[in-house]
Amino acid sequence: MSVQGISVTIANAREKARALDKDDSLAFTRGEFNIPTRSQIASTQLLDTATTESKDEGATEDKSIYLCGNSLGLQPKRTQTRIQQYLSTWATQGVQGHFKLLDESPLPTWLDADDRAAQLIAPIVGASEHEVAVMQTLTANLHLLMSAFYKPDINGRHKIILETKAFPSDHFAVETQLRHHGLDPATSMVTLTSPSSPEDNVLTTAEILAAIDHHASTTALLLLPGIQYYTGQLLDIPTITAHARTHDIFVIWDLAHAAGNVPLQLHDWNVDAAAWCSYKYLNSGPGCIGGVFVHERNSGVGRLITDEKPEEGYINRLAGWWGNDKRTRFVMATKFHPVRGAAGFQLSNPSILDITSLTASLEVFAAAGGVGKLREKSLRLTAFLEELLETGIGKDERTQFRVITPRDSAQRGAQLSLMLKPGLLEPVMRELEKRAVIVDERRPDVIRVAPAPLYNTFEDVVDFVAAFGEALAIAKAEISE
Repeated sequence: MSVQGISVTIANAREKARALDKDDSLAFTRGEFNIPTRSQIASTQLLDTATTESKDEGATEDKSIYLCGNSLGLQPKRTQTRIQQYLSTWATQGVQGHFKLLDESPLPTWLDADDRAAQLIAPIVGASEHEVAVMQTLTANLHLLMSAFYKPDINGRHKIILETKAFPSDHFAVETQLRHHGLDPATSMVTLTSPSSPEDNVLTTAEILAAIDHHASTTALLLLPGIQYYTGQLLDIPTITAHARTHDIFVIWDLAHAAGNVPLQLHDWNVDAAAWCSYKYLNSGPGCIGGVFVHERNSGVGRLITDEKPEEGYINRLAGWWGNDKRTRFVMATKFHPVRGAAGFQLSNPSILDITSLTASLEVFAAAGGVGKLREKSLRLTAFLEELLETGIGKDERTQFRVITPRDSAQRGAQLSLMLKPGLLEPVMRELEKRAVIVDERRPDVIRVAPAPLYNTFEDVVDFVAAFGEALAIAKAEISE
């Protein structure tokens, strides 16, 4: 295709994108976010957003193209408001903020802040509010769940199944859990590799089910990602869960890339337990507080807990005072009476600063009508991106990458992972950054592009593809010299 032909295609795509954006019923949510401008992205100075916001308001042509919500979501504008309200409460009330509700404040007491966050996150993951807890961070929560539910029998079930290309932190967590129990990862850790896709390791559901069958008699736990971070593949959570449970294998899902990205029905799918972070599609801020789901059958108190035998009647877990029933939490007794449900797995009192930031973003999800509506837009955005990667880039440049994310929209979230030919990654990322296009890289050769429906537009997609085509052409010429 000629350069002129590419220009015509991009021009036509931009016209189409603007029409789609104009008809977008969720377009209002973009205004809920602070979208960095091109000058801000290029700046090496700490900027005062209070002085730049009014100047940049409405200057959409100066906004950067931010397609990196799969790594760190953008900041909701109401985050600063909610955090200032929290700081004002702390400044004027001190310790009273734990229990004292203030008139006209949208914030709960600090004692109830985790409950409010649980109410808002529950519909996003498809659970009752008693099955979720906002607590700790992702890997810490995985360790806490495994400490409660991984009970190896060295002569029977002792293996943990995960994928070969699991996120390194998940791999480390499993390996150290095994060693904690005196087991050897070489014999107790099973890593799944796809026979049909060994390079990318896009595992089919049939391959996962076959592996479960093969190791069923010796497997105690299955840990898989809802969406695989590298390829962007959405696994068939209900089918895999149901199959593992027929073999009495406990299933934990890492939902770091799925929570806030795709609709989840953890309770109805009979998922045993799950954990997630909140700084990607949930937009809570870097390293912010995580969350857990524990199905009600795995967290209930089976009998009345008495002071004489407080340990009876609940699933074994590591405990801390914030998991203790609120009615006795501040009595300072040393008898553990766990809160009903997942909240009983909490340890220390959570960071109210973190919960306030997360809750601000969850308010935007509620205003948008939930993940279901966002998913409808997300499917169209990602399909538009896929189409333009086929038609909006020159023929020579098109041969320099391939999409490794499944083409079936039911098997992916917002993200498309693009595998570049060797040597292209660094110059392509450099050229994209020059154009104020923010995506992320996964070495050695992958860039991940994720249009988030809360704040990305169809025109963002056009701008990315135009910049990507230019970056590829420059990078190809550079490595050919």
